[in-house]
Amino acid sequence: MTTKKHEVPQELLTSLLADYKKPEDLIGENGLLKQLTKLLVEKALQAELTEHLGHERHDAVANASGNTRNGTSKKTLKGEFGELSIEVPRDRHG
Repeated sequence: MTTKKHEVPQELLTSLLADYKKPEDLIGENGLLKQLTKLLVEKALQAELTEHLGHERHDAVANASGNTRNGTSKKTLKGEFGELSIEVPRDRHG
């Protein structure tokens, strides 16, 4: 299996780090790293659910079972970065 490398545009990094003044701004409790981790995990979970259901959010149901999105539930991830509260998308068939 090959891994596709994604280059992060320099303009994006400059924008993200514009308010960086001290290490806590990047790795602190409300730092950029934690915020990005939350956004990336939630985006990946949304993409996984879209793939599972076979249709995008607000599109017509494209699976024979009629399964659709059914809100989100809160979960807490625990890791080296501490605890991180995320929203996990649900479907009607659980």
